[in-house]
Amino acid sequence: MSTRVSGPALCVGQVLHRRTLPVGHAFRYPMGFLRLPVSWVDAQAGSGARGLRGLSVDAPGLFSLWRRDHGPRDGSALEPWARGLLSRHGLDCADGEITLYTLPRALGHVFNPVSFWTCHDRAGRLRAVICEVSNTFGERHNYLAARPDAGPIASGEDLRARKVFHVSPFFPVDGEYRFRFHETSERCLFRVDYLRGGALALATALSAQARPASRMSMLRAFVRLPWMAAAVLGRIHLHALRLWWKGVPFHRKPEPPAEGTTR
Repeated sequence: MSTRVSGPALCVGQVLHRRTLPVGHAFRYPMGFLRLPVSWVDAQAGSGARGLRGLSVDAPGLFSLWRRDHGPRDGSALEPWARGLLSRHGLDCADGEITLYTLPRALGHVFNPVSFWTCHDRAGRLRAVICEVSNTFGERHNYLAARPDAGPIASGEDLRARKVFHVSPFFPVDGEYRFRFHETSERCLFRVDYLRGGALALATALSAQARPASRMSMLRAFVRLPWMAAAVLGRIHLHALRLWWKGVPFHRKPEPPAEGTTR
C-alpha cells in the first residue's frame, strides 16, 4: 500500500462497533478527526505560530493538538519518539513520512480511545502502524502492527497481536486483535477486530474521507460535529450502561502490562 500525505487534513466519516459475544450490540456514529504529518506537528510546535488552518499546536485554541497527549507524553518532539520505537522493533525500513490520525482537543478537552500512526518508507509504502490505545482509567498502551518480515503492508492485509491491555470492563484481557488498514491521500479505513478463541467477539471500523484542513473546514466541523471528544466519552459510558442492562459480565481491571508497547 503506497500513499503520499501532503499536509494536514480533516477526515470526516463514521465509527462502527459491532459486538457479537456474549450478546449482540452495535452502534454507528458520525466522526471527525485529523490527519497530520508528524514532521509538520513538530515543525509547527517549534515555530511559535498559533491557529494555523484553525488548529493550534501546543497552544490553546478552538481546536488544538498538544504533543503531551501522544507518544512520550512529556511534550517533546513526536517524530524522534516514533522513530526510536520503530528502530527498537527492527523497523528502520519505515524511514519515510509518519502520519498521525487523532482527535484534536476541542476547547481544551480530548479523549482518544485510539490514535493511529501510519509509518511509511521513502517510497510511500506502509511498513508499520502504531495503534496508541487509551482507556478511561487514564492508562495507555501501544500495539505496533507490522509484518513479521517487516515488508510492505498490503491494503486490507491481516496483522495480529495478542490482547494485553484492559479497555472495556465487559471483555477480559485475553484473545487477540486483528488489524486491517487502507490509506490513500483521499480516504482512510482502520479496522480492528477482537477475537476470543478464534471467534469474532467485536468488530470495529473507523472510515473517513480526507480533505485539506483550513480555518473554514475546521469551523464547519466544529458546528457539524460539536464536542467530538466529549461525545466519544459520553457514548462510551452510555453503551457501558446498556451492556450492563443486558447482563454482560463485568471484569475487574487488571494491572497494566509492564511493557508500554506490544509488537
